[in-house]
Amino acid sequence: MSGGFFHIPSDLQNTYFGLVGLHLREALIPVAAGLLIALPIAQLCVRLRWLYPPVLGVTTVLYAIPSLAFFVVLIDYTGQTETTVMIPLAVYSLVVFIPAIVDGVRSVPQETLDAATAMGLGPVRRYLQVQLPIAAPAIIAGLRVATVSSISLVSVGMLIGNQGGLGNLLHDGQIYHQNRLIWLSVVGTAVLAVLVDALLVLLRIALTPWMPRGSGSRRTKAAGARPGTDTEARPEPAVTALEDAVR
Repeated sequence: MSGGFFHIPSDLQNTYFGLVGLHLREALIPVAAGLLIALPIAQLCVRLRWLYPPVLGVTTVLYAIPSLAFFVVLIDYTGQTETTVMIPLAVYSLVVFIPAIVDGVRSVPQETLDAATAMGLGPVRRYLQVQLPIAAPAIIAGLRVATVSSISLVSVGMLIGNQGGLGNLLHDGQIYHQNRLIWLSVVGTAVLAVLVDALLVLLRIALTPWMPRGSGSRRTKAAGARPGTDTEARPEPAVTALEDAVR
């Protein structure tokens, strides 16, 4: 067990940073897949309001299934592989993404949709170029929750043949009575979650330049900005989305 703080037992057949890469792959691919699946389902729920409650009910029931039970069911079909870990994580993300997207898209003012239609945008272009950009803050908020949750749940994969990324260190830490390995797992997973969440915050800032950056901006807007200030000049999200769609 010698070889430095980041030395990993040979039975894991990986380095510490190799486990970090495995952990990120098993966490982020399901989130991306869940987002792609949720986008068309959420749009159907927006157009067909009666469909939203049953869809939300189904995703909630699926989310209530324990991850270990999900793994046991899938092992007969996908074996002790990364796929067995990633499928439940993608399914779990739907319970976050679908409400976030539906609420975000429904928040788009009707006059904005009417203006987009008057500009000649069809349903698909209106959804992609107007509704989704305006709904971006709500969608990214859901993305942050789903991503952090996925990074945390990946560790459970250690129970099905060392498919848990950094969670594999928890198992070996108990076998070899090495608290160092347990700390590497717990702290490493927490750091990954914080770093990825920070990147998503930066993404939100880049995609939504009209949103205030802090409480100071909110106070300035509430108090009333002087003519010519940046607060007054900042365009509304609906106007920005329409301008981009026209371009």
